[in-house]
Amino acid sequence: MDAFIDGLMSKMTIEEKIGQLNLVTAGEATTGSVVSTDVESKIKAGNIGGIFSMTSPARIRKAQELAVKESRLKIPIIFGMDVIHGYKTIFPIPLGLAATWDMPLIQKTARVAAVEASADGLNWTFSPMVDISRDARWGRISEGSGEDTYLSSRIAREMVIGYQGDDLSKNNTLMACVKHFALYGAAESGRDYNTTDMSLHRMYNEYLPPYKAALDAGAMSVMTSFNDINGVPASANHWLLTDLLRKDWKFNGLVVTDYTAVNELIDHGLGDLQKVSELSLKAGVDMDMVGEGFLTTLKKSLDEGKVSEDDINRACRFVLEAKYRLGLFEDPFKYCNEDRAKKEILTVEHLKLAREAAGKSFVLLKNENNSLPLKKQGTVAVIGPLANTGANMPGTWSVSADLNNTQSLVEAMRSVLGNKVNIVTHLGANLTDDPALQERSTMFGRTIPRDDRAPEEIIADAVKVSQEADVIIAALGESSEMSGESSSRTDLNIPESQKRLLEALVKTGKPVVLVLFAGRPMTLTWENEHVPAILNVWFGGTETGKAVADVLFGDVNPSGKLPATFPQNVGQLPMYYSQKNTGRPLAKDAWFQKFRSNYLDVNNEPLYPFGYGLSYTNFEYGAIKLDKSSISKTDQIKVTVSVKNNGNFDGEEVVQLYLQDLVGSQTRPVKELKGFQKIFLEKGKSKEVEFILKDEDLRFYNQKLEFVSEPGKFKVYVGTNSRDVQEAEFELMD
Repeated sequence: MDAFIDGLMSKMTIEEKIGQLNLVTAGEATTGSVVSTDVESKIKAGNIGGIFSMTSPARIRKAQELAVKESRLKIPIIFGMDVIHGYKTIFPIPLGLAATWDMPLIQKTARVAAVEASADGLNWTFSPMVDISRDARWGRISEGSGEDTYLSSRIAREMVIGYQGDDLSKNNTLMACVKHFALYGAAESGRDYNTTDMSLHRMYNEYLPPYKAALDAGAMSVMTSFNDINGVPASANHWLLTDLLRKDWKFNGLVVTDYTAVNELIDHGLGDLQKVSELSLKAGVDMDMVGEGFLTTLKKSLDEGKVSEDDINRACRFVLEAKYRLGLFEDPFKYCNEDRAKKEILTVEHLKLAREAAGKSFVLLKNENNSLPLKKQGTVAVIGPLANTGANMPGTWSVSADLNNTQSLVEAMRSVLGNKVNIVTHLGANLTDDPALQERSTMFGRTIPRDDRAPEEIIADAVKVSQEADVIIAALGESSEMSGESSSRTDLNIPESQKRLLEALVKTGKPVVLVLFAGRPMTLTWENEHVPAILNVWFGGTETGKAVADVLFGDVNPSGKLPATFPQNVGQLPMYYSQKNTGRPLAKDAWFQKFRSNYLDVNNEPLYPFGYGLSYTNFEYGAIKLDKSSISKTDQIKVTVSVKNNGNFDGEEVVQLYLQDLVGSQTRPVKELKGFQKIFLEKGKSKEVEFILKDEDLRFYNQKLEFVSEPGKFKVYVGTNSRDVQEAEFELMD
C-alpha cells in the first residue's frame, strides 16, 4: 500500500491532492441543508474524493466511470451514506438495539446492513454513533447506545466488526466511521450542536472509552463532532484530532468532518472560510464534508505559507489509503453488481432478523396483574396517532427506508393475527395540538394525518370505537422525527393532546395497554400510576408492527432492558445511574432531608432505572458468591450467582454486574457496570452465572490521566437492573 500510494502521489498535482479531500453529496437523501453543485465536472477535474447519499449500482457505476475513465489519474471515488440502523431492512433505532443487550444480535444487524448497502453500491457508512448521552432532551440520544460507558463500548465494538467483517476489501463490507468525535452527547441543555465543557477526568473515564473501543475493533474512519470542546470546536481541535487520536491512540485511518462542519467554524467565531479551512487541516481533518472550503481555499493558503504541502499530503494519503483498503484501486466497480442488489436486499432472512431484533428491543415498563400477554380472541381497539402510520415505524435516521411499503401497527397486527382477533382503530388525537409543531415533527415523509375538529370530538369518537373492544391498545408517544438530529425537546411528556386521549381511554374502565413509541427516555409519571401495562417499543424498524403483535400476544417474551435512565421529570436531567456521592448525600430510602443533596418537590430517584425491564416470567436471584475475599493485582476473583426462572414462561434475562470503588484518591461513581450476560431459561430451570473480575476491571484514569487501580475495598453488585441488586465486598491488595 505505501509503495503504491507513494507512486500515485508523486504524479499528483497539488490541486488533485486537494481534490481528494473533498466529500460532496449528489443530492439524494441528504442530511443537511446544503447540496453540492457541478458534481460531474468536478469529478472529471479530479476535484472530488468521495460522494455520499448516492445509491444504486447503476448510478454509482456512472459516477465511478467518470472518475476512472475521464479524470487525469483515474483515482476511484469512495461512496458513503448514513446507514445507521439498517439500509433497506431497517432494525430498531440504536437506542432500541442497545436495549436488547444482545451483542451477537447487534453484530448481526450491522452485518446485514453492510451486506445490503454494499449490494447497492456503497462502501462507507457514517456509523456507529457512540456518543454517551445522559440528557434525554438531546434528540440524538436515539442514535446512540445511551448513558453507560461499558455498554456503549461493547456495542461500538460489535457494530464495527459487523460493518467491516474480517476483510475490508471484500465487496460485502462497509468502512465504519466512528462518530461524533467527541463528546457531542454532552451538549449543554440537551440542545443540538451546543457547547460541551468537560474536565479531562470525566472525559477519559466516562465519555472517551466507546470511541476508543470502536477504534480498537478496527474502525478505519472517524467523524468530527459539531460541538466545541472546552472552547475549541472539534473540527479545529488539534489536541483532539492529533495529540489524542493520532499520537496517543495511534489511529491511522481517515478523519472526516460532519456535514459542513468546517464552514460552521465561521459562526463559532474562528475566522473566514480560508482561515477555518486552514485550522481544520492543521488540526488533523483529512476530508471536508460538503462545505468545499478545502477545495476553494487550501491552494491559496499554501501559496501564502499558512498551510504546508506536508499538511495536504498527510490528508490526501489517508483518503487514498481508505480507498486502497477497500480494494477500489484493484476494482473500482466491485460494489456495482446489480445482481447482488436484486438478491441481497430485503431478503426473508433479513426481515426475520429485523423482527427478532425489534421484539428483543422492547422494554416492558409495567405489567400490573399480568395484564400482558393478551389472548388471541375478541376485539382489540388500537387507538392513537401512531396506530396507522407505517412511515413512522422505521424511526429517525432511516434515510434509505421504503416508507411507502412499511406496515403500520394496525396493518401488521391484522396480518399476524388474521381472523383470530377483530381489530378496530381510530386516530383518537392529533400527534400534538400545535399544527406547526406537528409539521416540524413529521418531516422527511413521516406524515401523520391531522383531524381539524375540536380535540373533545376526536376523543369522543375514539372512546365510542373503544366501547366495542375487550382491550384497548393506546399507540402513543413521539413521532419518529421528534427525536434525532435537530430534534431536541424541553418537554418529555407524552404530548398533551395524546395525554387527554389516554386519560379518556383509562376512564372507560376497560383494560388499557400503552404501546409507547419513543426515541428517548420520556417522563411517564402519570402513565405509570394509572395505566395497567406499558410496553416501550422505541421505533423498531421495518418489522415494528409484527414484533409488537408478537410481544403483546405472547409469542415473544419481552427481554429488553433500559440503556438510559427514565427520569420522573425533565428537571432531574441530566440523569444517570453512575452518579457520584456528594459530601452531603441523601440518606438511603430518605425522600427529603434539609441540607442534603435533593429536591424540594420530587425525590432523587428515577421513574425507571438504568438496566430496568420486566418479563412475562419471574427471575429469582440467589445470593452472590465470591471465591475469595481479596485479590492482588495479578489475581482475579470469580463472582457467581444462581438465577432461576420460577414463572410460567420461558424467557431471557440480562444479569448485570456493577462495581463500586469505596475509597480512592478521587471521587468515584456509586456504581459502574462492569459485566452482563443475557441468558435464556426455560420455566422452572435455573443457571449458575459466573463473572470474572481482574485488576483491569478496577482501573480508572486518575488526575494525572494514568490508567490505574488503587488498593482498597470494593463492592460488587449483581441484579436485574442498576437499582435492584444484592451486594458483596472484596479487597484489592497492594
